[in-house]
Amino acid sequence: MPSEPTYLEQLTIRVAEGVGLLSDAERQLHTRYFLAAQKPDGGFAGREGGSDLYYTGFALRGLAVLGELYGDVANRAATFLQSRLGGQESVVDFFSLIYGAMLLKSTAGVDVFAASSPNWREQVASWLETLRRADGGYAKGMEGQASSTYHSFLVVICLQLLEKLPPAPEKLLAFLRSQIAEEGGFREIKVGKRAGTNPTAAAIATLKILGALDENTRLDTIDFLLDMQTDEGGLRANTRIPIADLLSTFTGLTTLEDLGGIGEIDLAAAERFVRSLAREEGGFHAAAWDPAHDVEYSFYGLGALSFFARRKA
Repeated sequence: MPSEPTYLEQLTIRVAEGVGLLSDAERQLHTRYFLAAQKPDGGFAGREGGSDLYYTGFALRGLAVLGELYGDVANRAATFLQSRLGGQESVVDFFSLIYGAMLLKSTAGVDVFAASSPNWREQVASWLETLRRADGGYAKGMEGQASSTYHSFLVVICLQLLEKLPPAPEKLLAFLRSQIAEEGGFREIKVGKRAGTNPTAAAIATLKILGALDENTRLDTIDFLLDMQTDEGGLRANTRIPIADLLSTFTGLTTLEDLGGIGEIDLAAAERFVRSLAREEGGFHAAAWDPAHDVEYSFYGLGALSFFARRKA
């Protein structure tokens, strides 16, 4: 029997369904943006510098939900990912590499790991476990001493893509519960003073994967995220930041949908905010203050548009 789709696979399907409801002209506009961002080595870069795994991962996600990850584009991207298989990567880059490879295999039939050791999954899982800390969470890197809500989420979704779960999940759950702030969201690190939209999204996704989301947390988190919507219509990163951004808007909408609270936010205002950041040439800016653009925020913008399209369908 086929295995159940992972959290990220389910999210990708949801986003792709919504993107498929956008007009042909809008999809083609953003497709051209992502395709134009590919570098000669097959990877994708951020706003400066050469190709890297992080931005390549977002570009591949964008092309996948647009239905355009195949052929020469996919083959060139696979060549870039294969060139990075032997490197010493961060958790973020490991996630980008693994998920990018999974997307290429599912959409284009290209196996980035075809020549890898048969036990590469076990090797990756063992390395990820070296990031475990005494409080049950996972740190950003080998040298990090503090567990991170976001990096704990990244480890869990990496493991899920490898068809594994973290050892002693109850310890990870204890860490996540220790990150709950009085206002209802989750902190990124224990010494953090306040909850944030993005660590909250990471924590809720992790709780869902582990089957440990309770009703009180669900309701408190919905209330917290609703408070993150600004007069601009988008969501902000935390209560100290007055300006909304696309990352927080996308992760906040994703989490509200996961929690059954998407109907409680002002979606019309959120859509106006997202569309205000769209470029005539395709792609998106990060926020009202941002003059530049990149494939990461362009994926968030495209992903946010999918929510509005599905709610209208």
